[in-house]
Amino acid sequence: MEFNVNDWRIHVDQMHQHKSGIESALKETKGFLDKLHNEIGRTLEKIGSREKYINSQLEHLVQEYRAAQAQLSEARERYQQGNGGVTERTRLLSEVTEELEKVKQEMEEKGSSMTDGAPLVKIKQSLTKLKQETVQMDIRIGVVEHTLLQSQLKEKSNMTRDMHATIIPESAMGSY
Repeated sequence: MEFNVNDWRIHVDQMHQHKSGIESALKETKGFLDKLHNEIGRTLEKIGSREKYINSQLEHLVQEYRAAQAQLSEARERYQQGNGGVTERTRLLSEVTEELEKVKQEMEEKGSSMTDGAPLVKIKQSLTKLKQETVQMDIRIGVVEHTLLQSQLKEKSNMTRDMHATIIPESAMGSY
């Protein structure tokens, strides 16, 4: 590769031309950028002042909003507490209802057994049978008492007769 002595001069000249082109473009661009920077600065100032104005106009609404948020938070907390109480009371109600159902069932069973006439009829039949048996026993007792009385009377009369029979011969012997 051959290196020409004039090549580097050409390159240096080109670099100087490019440098001057860049500097002129930079001046022009810097002017546009400064202008754009100034416009952005003014716009930011306008936005800042409008933001301050809007904030001052809406400050009472922001405060109301914060107060409403605080009230909402308190209401949610009370709701959670109340909901916990409702849950506990619902559980207790369920237990009481279950107990009530048991008592109702027991009462129904007792009521149906009370209104069921079968045991009462059996009791009445048993009482009637007992009365009949008592009457029969009274009759038997009466018959046995009568038989015993007859037997005692017969024995007494036999005894009296035997006594007369034994007394008479002795008295008859005593007169002799």
